[in-house]
Amino acid sequence: MIRHALQAWWAIVERELLKFSRQSGRLASALVRPLLWLAVFAAGFRNVFGVAIAEPYDTYIPYDLYIAPGLVGMVLLFNGMQSSLAMVYDREMGLMRLLLTAPLPRAWILFAKLSATALLSLLQAGVFVAVAALLGTALPVIGPQTPQVLLAAVSAALMLGALGLLLSVHIKQLENFAGTMNFVIFPMYFMSTALYPLWKLEEAGAEWVWWIARFNPFTHAVEWLRFALYGKDAGASPWIVLGTLALCFGLAVWGYDPQRGFGALAKRGGGGGGGGAP
Repeated sequence: MIRHALQAWWAIVERELLKFSRQSGRLASALVRPLLWLAVFAAGFRNVFGVAIAEPYDTYIPYDLYIAPGLVGMVLLFNGMQSSLAMVYDREMGLMRLLLTAPLPRAWILFAKLSATALLSLLQAGVFVAVAALLGTALPVIGPQTPQVLLAAVSAALMLGALGLLLSVHIKQLENFAGTMNFVIFPMYFMSTALYPLWKLEEAGAEWVWWIARFNPFTHAVEWLRFALYGKDAGASPWIVLGTLALCFGLAVWGYDPQRGFGALAKRGGGGGGGGAP
């Protein structure tokens, strides 16, 4: 049984990897956005927007070095959300129905999809870190802190992938993905510490943005990664990331339950075809 489950897990992961390898422009499109921020936006504000000495930094740092972990988070965020688009597409084509009827626990199948999403996110993030280093923004990834960095990156990728998995339960059609971009991705990114520290928000008097950023799980994913790069304790951020991961994944599994979520909605829709959207 365990061997069969592992084979199914690898089959799903391998399918996603092969699909990604055949989409030649997908990697480039994933890197264009953060590299533009790094090469254009950060370069323009390098000497204008100073970042004072604050944890986890022991000295003054240029702005591009500050936002680099946030841009890694951007790569993870956008790929995690893109996974929801792929799930909706697979559902409309009937592929998800075939997967969910496999003789395996539904949670395991969804975990395999989540694993594939996280792996692709990490691969893209790794390429971004390498290109950023070539552009002159080298993050301290290699060293005694490497295990901490890997743990933070993997956990963030899984959390954002689980959020995408949860969103795929509620996105009924591919056309609705644009709304997801506007109401989920951009608020999560811009109302976080990816571009500016929390104390800057409080100092500027943007109290409501400060409160949202403080409780934004994406903030804690970025902060965990940022502190891990310097071998520092990230406080409560790891627990918030892991808690959000467990909550989103649990709700996604519940949403794909045939009696509650995807299956029940499809039955009420009366569609006999495999491509019925919930």
